[in-house]
Amino acid sequence: MRIAYVINSTEGGGAASPVPAVARVLAAQGATVEVFALTRRDGRGIPAMLASGLQVHVRPGGEKDHLAALAWLDASLAGWRPDIIWTSLTRATLLGQLVGLRRNVPVVSWQHAAFLKPANRMLLRASQGLSQLWIGDSHSVTALTAERLRVPFERLACWPLFAADAAAPQARPWSPGEPVRIGMLGRLHPVKGHDVLIEALVRLRAQGCCALTPFEVRIAGDGAGREALAGASAMAGLDNVRLVGFSDSPREFLAGLHLYLQPSRSEGLCIAAHEAMQAGLPVIVSAVGELPYTVRDGDTGLIVPPGDADALAHALAWMLSHPDRLARMGAAARGRVLDRFGAAAFAKAGADIVSRLPIRSANGLAAVPHQSRDHQTSGQSA
Repeated sequence: MRIAYVINSTEGGGAASPVPAVARVLAAQGATVEVFALTRRDGRGIPAMLASGLQVHVRPGGEKDHLAALAWLDASLAGWRPDIIWTSLTRATLLGQLVGLRRNVPVVSWQHAAFLKPANRMLLRASQGLSQLWIGDSHSVTALTAERLRVPFERLACWPLFAADAAAPQARPWSPGEPVRIGMLGRLHPVKGHDVLIEALVRLRAQGCCALTPFEVRIAGDGAGREALAGASAMAGLDNVRLVGFSDSPREFLAGLHLYLQPSRSEGLCIAAHEAMQAGLPVIVSAVGELPYTVRDGDTGLIVPPGDADALAHALAWMLSHPDRLARMGAAARGRVLDRFGAAAFAKAGADIVSRLPIRSANGLAAVPHQSRDHQTSGQSA
């Protein structure tokens, strides 16, 4: 089975980051996978794909030239002749659906985002019948896909896009006398709530908590919001906030922290927060997407309402007032994600998806026959 994995861009992070792990599971089930990206953006996702053995085709165009992108994708897939077009995010999905319709190739589509622009929601709802299978990257996004795109149960699946790695670097526990290192990881975009963090830090300083427990905030990532974030931090006089730029080693960055923040306004699964828990960090997260289902409030971290600077300041104040509890909460967080998102569970979810993939037959589309459990286990071991 040949799978053309169509993505919007090769930008670092986001929907491109899980592609190597997904492709490995598909390959273990007997598929040949190649990646087709509609635009490059920063290209930071390419090295990981190449390192995993993937062939990556990147169109030299931009983000708005949809007709040119459609023509490129149609020509590329006509030459490669896939059995499945596997799409990720709105642009790739809409164009992939059109090519699939033209070339009589079944389409499988990811849904990653908890938030869709109204126009995108309308377009995807209208075209949802052109994808034979829809996959949510978390239980929360799967439920949203059924609701907002009106995808029926028989064409809906869930594959949580995080495979916890017990060998990932672990954070060193906080020691008395050192500052508490707090961090965020991800693109600098308003949806991530960096402005809420800045406002919370201003309120925290007004409460006098800074004098009790020294701390520093490290924000890793890049994006269009960098200048505004730097300006807001400087205007507020927050000399303990550092923008460290894009991290080529996110696991090592997380292992250098004591506490992780994710005050997002919207999320799907949110891989960064799950990776932080994997590193043994307690987390403070917004109650969005999958986060309130993974994080156990008061045990593995704290949950606050999205966009609520007061609540975030209060949660930070509590953590900074009890730094001796960070390591215990971090250990509980690590145990939680290893139990819920282990590699075996990730591989099994992928194998179950493969067993439902549509294939072409003389009579139209049919599902790939379900494999026996012994065969699935053998494929995962490979």
